[in-house]
Amino acid sequence: MDELLITNGKLVTWGLENEIISNGALLLRDGRIAAIGDSYALSQEFGEVATLDANEQLIMPGNICAHTHFYGAFARGMAIPGRPMKDFPDILERLWWRLDRALRPEDVEYSALVCLVDAIRHGTTTLIDHHASPEAIGGSLDVIAGAVERAGLRTALCYEVTDRNGPEGAQAGIAENVRFIRTLKENGSSLLGATFGLHASLSLSDETLADCVSAARDLDTGFHVHVAEHEVDEYDSIFRYDKRVVDRLALAGILGPKSIVAHAVHVDPPEKNLLYDTSSWVTHQPRSNMNNAVGVADIEGMMRLGIPVCLGNDGFSNNMWAEWKTAYLLHKIAHRDPRRANGMDIAQMGIYNNAALTGIFWPDLPIGKLEVGAAADVILVDYLPTTPLTAGNLPWHIIFGFEASMVTSTIVAGKILMRDRQLLTLDEREISAKSKELAQVVWQRFEELSLD
Repeated sequence: MDELLITNGKLVTWGLENEIISNGALLLRDGRIAAIGDSYALSQEFGEVATLDANEQLIMPGNICAHTHFYGAFARGMAIPGRPMKDFPDILERLWWRLDRALRPEDVEYSALVCLVDAIRHGTTTLIDHHASPEAIGGSLDVIAGAVERAGLRTALCYEVTDRNGPEGAQAGIAENVRFIRTLKENGSSLLGATFGLHASLSLSDETLADCVSAARDLDTGFHVHVAEHEVDEYDSIFRYDKRVVDRLALAGILGPKSIVAHAVHVDPPEKNLLYDTSSWVTHQPRSNMNNAVGVADIEGMMRLGIPVCLGNDGFSNNMWAEWKTAYLLHKIAHRDPRRANGMDIAQMGIYNNAALTGIFWPDLPIGKLEVGAAADVILVDYLPTTPLTAGNLPWHIIFGFEASMVTSTIVAGKILMRDRQLLTLDEREISAKSKELAQVVWQRFEELSLD
């Protein structure tokens, strides 16, 4: 029996009625929370269990990222040859669609490891990744899965199907999704989940969409797809198919209660209604949207309709509190209205909706809350509030007071991945040195592709 007792902390439960419990303790057993309560009482009852003293830090559920791209890790600091990129289609063609073609299996592995180190340090314990490596498709999800299990984090994976690398590339992407989903169903993993990845409407023909739906028919899975991140996705769909993107995807059978729609920046009101009617999930990535200058999603309007809008990072750092802060500020300046993006709206996305989303992949394991039976995915946060801290005002403390450096320990499935800021499952120096070496070669391939 694997047990750990965390004592002497302030518990942030993030239940439906959030509580902050002073002098609290958690008993972690076999990957779940087995008991929650007063520190002294639990210490007396479970005195023989290995103990971690929180030393009055906050004990919280780990953060969740609803949409990310591990494969983009090697883009940091990269120079893009030629004129500055003028818009998002330019960014896709000159950066991302060349970078992913430059990746080989070892690059895929270390891109993932770099992001996993970052996630552990930032207290992000569950991530939903969307992968692309056109020159290394077959087995690429196994490579990432191996890195995930080595790190000890909880991650759902998929491969990005697209027509931009020809029909063989599209079919290979379909096959990789199907193979990985089936392998996971057969072998199982408490840390891994899977879905069926698609790039976006603008790079997928009707024939390829139909092939994806057919391939997924017996897999009990949804799809993870970018939608209307930029106007070009809508323009392309209207021009080529006489339909807006959400209508096209819904008619193709892509949307539904297990499908994740990333961005949805330029969907119109009828498309929002269709997202609601299909019970699809939407993810918001404010830092990425700002960086790519694509616009601002109507997250408040979608949430008012009842669409579950979640919070991702699109490959930015796995500091989800930075995403909270950005979302809180972005919508205020975009609308020139300080009432927009209330702190509780941000918490609804980053905590409650993200936690609900994980139910697609781990339906029998509550994630993102401190309660008996929930996942033992816990972080310790060394935050000393200088004003009263309550369950009601916690979102504003996070937005204005929390920093990623305050995470001191990260625990997933009851296993300590970082203790007192020391990583225990990954060698950060080795990963950093090797990734730097690999990135140099990837950048060289990237520049050669830029000459095509």
